[in-house]
Amino acid sequence: MTVKIFDTPEVQDFLNAIAGFDQQGGNERAKQIVHRLISDLFKLIDDFDVSEEEYWSAVNLLNALGSQTQFGLLSPGLGFDHFLDMRQDAIDAEAQRTGGTPRTIEGPLYVAGAPEAEGFARMDDGQDRDGEAMWLTGQVRDVDGTPIAGAKVEVWHANSKGGYSFFDKTQSEYNLRRTIYTDSKGRYTARSIIPSGYGVPEGAPTDVVLKSLGRHGERPAHIHYFVSAPGHQHLTTQINLAGDPYTFDDFAFATREELVVPAHRIEAADEIARRELDGPFSEVVFDVELSRTDVAELQTRHARPRAKEDEQDQASQLAGTAKV
Repeated sequence: MTVKIFDTPEVQDFLNAIAGFDQQGGNERAKQIVHRLISDLFKLIDDFDVSEEEYWSAVNLLNALGSQTQFGLLSPGLGFDHFLDMRQDAIDAEAQRTGGTPRTIEGPLYVAGAPEAEGFARMDDGQDRDGEAMWLTGQVRDVDGTPIAGAKVEVWHANSKGGYSFFDKTQSEYNLRRTIYTDSKGRYTARSIIPSGYGVPEGAPTDVVLKSLGRHGERPAHIHYFVSAPGHQHLTTQINLAGDPYTFDDFAFATREELVVPAHRIEAADEIARRELDGPFSEVVFDVELSRTDVAELQTRHARPRAKEDEQDQASQLAGTAKV
């Protein structure tokens, strides 16, 4: 079809009205963003001759994504999360904030309020009989190699079936989620189990979108981290375990070469006994380097909706009010 109406005065005036440019009040930035977004979508409909059937099928898919709370799952699958990381890397480079462990995407499955420990924590509840024991350890340092004592290391990962506690109701609360403060030498250690990768649910809206692009929805085995310390830039990252078939084919685009870490299987009886384990285990070592910054907002994770975080914030506010 050769009919195109996007550039007509009628459509351009219509876009201005949609964005509220002819109205007082509202948020100017929101108006600009909505105007650009709707304009791009109108032009796409014009350029690709999108039919009414195609448009309403897309609306139905968006409704399904929302009703199943899968926008947070589709976001990394369409590269938005990694693109935001790419922009932040460029912002840091321009500001000459260089060095430190690379960032990568947070994902949608963090839960605030995990139990805290000093130096060492056991992360699993012992109920996953298919999980192989994992000894996870490392040191947090600054870019000059100086250990950072008291650094806050938040760790979370899936179980042997690819499920995350809180979202997977078969698991105990905060299973495979801990906050560990590093010891005097900047070290943290956790006893846990080797996580499994996972795939998006078969036939779910995210799966439908990815399959329409000829793509899969699989993630490799990985472990998430938030790492922070006063005077240092907050780090959001995750490690992928080497050898997983999807390590370099992650649908969420989270893999970075520097963040692929081997899991060394250990069968020596003395090492097993030293860690008070029942049998062979895998050791995963991940050292972290934090870059320095005096900018307060860079020392904490950015704000976004996260499970249990809002209610904790409300509780903190109430506690502060009570103290006054």
